[in-house]
Amino acid sequence: MTKKTSTVLATALISIWVFAGCVRYNVAEPLNRFSSPEMGTTSGNEITVTPGSTWFAEGEYENFVLTGQALTSDNAEAALLFHTDGKSGYEVTFRNGPIDGTRKSGSLASVRNLYRSLAEGGKWFDFEIAVRGHNISVAINDTAVICYTEPEHPYRTKEYAGRLLSRGSIALKGVNGDVTFRNLQMTRLKQDAVNESDTMPRIDEQNDAVIRFQQRNFPVIDYHVHLKGGLTKEMAHAMSMNYGINYGVAPNAGEGGVGRMLADDKEVYEYFNEVKDMPFMRGVQGEGRKWTATFSQEALGVFDYLFTDGMTIVDHKGRLSRIYRPEEVHYDGVTKEQYMEHLVDQTVKILTNEPADIYANPTFLPEELNAEYAKYWTDERVNRVLDVLVKYNIALEINARYKIPSFDIIRKAKERGIKFTFGTNNVDANFGKLEYCLQAVEECGLTADDIWFPSMSVRRSREVVLYNKW
Repeated sequence: MTKKTSTVLATALISIWVFAGCVRYNVAEPLNRFSSPEMGTTSGNEITVTPGSTWFAEGEYENFVLTGQALTSDNAEAALLFHTDGKSGYEVTFRNGPIDGTRKSGSLASVRNLYRSLAEGGKWFDFEIAVRGHNISVAINDTAVICYTEPEHPYRTKEYAGRLLSRGSIALKGVNGDVTFRNLQMTRLKQDAVNESDTMPRIDEQNDAVIRFQQRNFPVIDYHVHLKGGLTKEMAHAMSMNYGINYGVAPNAGEGGVGRMLADDKEVYEYFNEVKDMPFMRGVQGEGRKWTATFSQEALGVFDYLFTDGMTIVDHKGRLSRIYRPEEVHYDGVTKEQYMEHLVDQTVKILTNEPADIYANPTFLPEELNAEYAKYWTDERVNRVLDVLVKYNIALEINARYKIPSFDIIRKAKERGIKFTFGTNNVDANFGKLEYCLQAVEECGLTADDIWFPSMSVRRSREVVLYNKW
């Protein structure tokens, strides 16, 4: 426990505590003496920070590894600052709880914001923060969640102009509720320290859209990533940290898709156990039109979110048709307008009867119809689909791969109060950085309040209706 001593000149103690003589490198030493301008000084292996309080640790640091444990109470948040004078430097967020749009533990605040925590509120968890040259890494419960290399010319807004590497103090700042830290150990590293895990190229932030959204604290999450086409969990992990994009990784549950397919509840649980401790949003895609009869609500309910699309339909002759495959699109005497009407009917049925959180690949059309996308997606047809999204609180994906829906449809959805997600639906490991999605935000005037999060999900309360007869 801590032992406090009052002082009027607490901040001055920081400089007094910087010891003279030889600095010891690569040796872990307790970080257990703190001063606060408001509350005096304290020492001990455990310290609790409260809202509005800031505690500065003894000494100044450049390259280092800082380890410890933290405990957050309900809705509590704190920040650990480094290379700071109280205003400048970086902040690492400590906050747990549901995926609700707030930054979560391990976030390099406003540079690499994270929205799912690998820790739980009310339970002690381990953390490690390290600076090696230009690289900053953060791990939560032994899993790397941040690997950020500050470029030669970082992009920073006026508000965050001081969020840069330099040299300075370590500080603990209370934001909301009580957060307790214990067993803090500091290891100084030499000037030539290198993070061997930092293998990705530095981002050119002067020409990068993602950092601009991070600096605005606008959530950058790709909910629609599949492990296929050579993309492994490890690659997705490294890419997510390098790009600054939170990934939601999802297998297909059902039949007829490409990539990792789950066949039954047993495989659902096996897959979930594989990924539950990885730093991804954990999603699942309802694939084909039989998945609601194949999987239990309880099994699919373990995932953070579930999405489906209208790319597999039962066509006008009762055939299962994957409309993204030209060889499976048959008009059989009906006009393109009649086919389009049936496609909209099917989309409405799917979204009405299959309890999904997100309508993915929205407004996708077969190749022949897509050439005249605006002609076939009339206002009446668009409104029919938007009506069902509103009725069942389903989010609308803005899809980066297909560049759909159109900006006009996105604006209509925003007017209706529909929430949005970003998604790629990649086919391999080279799938960009949500360019169309970020462009849509600017073109359509979207704000962070327009973005959907898993805490908004209502799918578990919806009834499953087996509307297809096989």
